[in-house]
Amino acid sequence: MVDFKFVRKSRIGFLLIHGLSGTPMELRYVAQRLEREGHTVYCPLLDGHSGGTKTLGASRWQDWYASVERAHEKLRAVCETVIVGGISAGGILSLILAARRPDQVSGLVLYAPTLRHDGWAIPRPFSLFKLITQRWLARAFHFPDCEPYGIKDERVRKLAVAAIHNGTDGAQPMIGFPGTTVLEFRWLAREARRVMGQVRAPALIIHPRHDDFSNLRGALLIQQRLSSRVETLVLDDSYHMVTIDRQRDLVVNRTLGFVAALQSATPASELDELPLLA
Repeated sequence: MVDFKFVRKSRIGFLLIHGLSGTPMELRYVAQRLEREGHTVYCPLLDGHSGGTKTLGASRWQDWYASVERAHEKLRAVCETVIVGGISAGGILSLILAARRPDQVSGLVLYAPTLRHDGWAIPRPFSLFKLITQRWLARAFHFPDCEPYGIKDERVRKLAVAAIHNGTDGAQPMIGFPGTTVLEFRWLAREARRVMGQVRAPALIIHPRHDDFSNLRGALLIQQRLSSRVETLVLDDSYHMVTIDRQRDLVVNRTLGFVAALQSATPASELDELPLLA
C-alpha cells in the first residue's frame, strides 16, 4: 500500500500514522473525511511495512520513527501548521515526534494509543514474553492475529481480514507479529514513557472502553503525563481499530472539532492548491 497523498488544501496539515503490521488503509476513512473538509492529509507507509512479515521482523523501532520524521518534513514543507497523530503504535510514534519537536507540532491526535498489549483478547501466554530481552531470542517467537482483530463491526471485520490475508490493499500480507517486532514495540513504548512529559501541543485522545488489544488505562496514563491540554473521548461501541469501526464517524467529528478549536486560536486562511506531496 503506497502512501496516501492528498492535494494541499490549506496551511493546516494532518500527518497520520498507521499501526504495526498495518498500512495507511487503517486511516483512509478518517483521512478522506478530513481532506473533504479542506485539510491537507498525509498518511505515509512506515519503513519495514512494505515487504511482508519477514521484512517487518527485521526492522527496528528507530526505522519506524525515522520514516515518521521524514514524512513530517515533507508536510512541513507545504503546511505552516502540522497536527500529528495515528492509530495504536502509530499514535505512540506521533507522541514521540511531538515530544522531540515541540515547536514543530501544533496538535496531537491519538487513536487507541497503545503502550502495552494488555487488552481483553490478548492471550495470557503473551504476558510471558516480557521475560525476553534479546532480539536473537525473540526471533523464535511469532504471535498470530487474535479475533476479533480490533473490529467490533462484523461486516467491516470480514472485509478487513480478507484484505489482510489476500494482500488486496497492495501490500505483502502480514499475518500476526514477529517476536522481534513485539520486542521493538516494547522499547518504543519505553521511549514514549520517557519523553511524553515533554509534549506541549494540545492533544486529543480517543480510546475504546472495551479495547481488545490495549487496555484503557494506557490512554489514561498518557492523559496524566502529557504537559499540555488534553481532551479524552472514551468510546463504548468500538474495539481497537476506532478509525474504521462502528463509531468512526464520531472519531472524525471529534477530530474536526479539535482542529476547529486550534483554528479559532490561530485563524486559518485557505491557500491555493499545490501539487501532490512527493
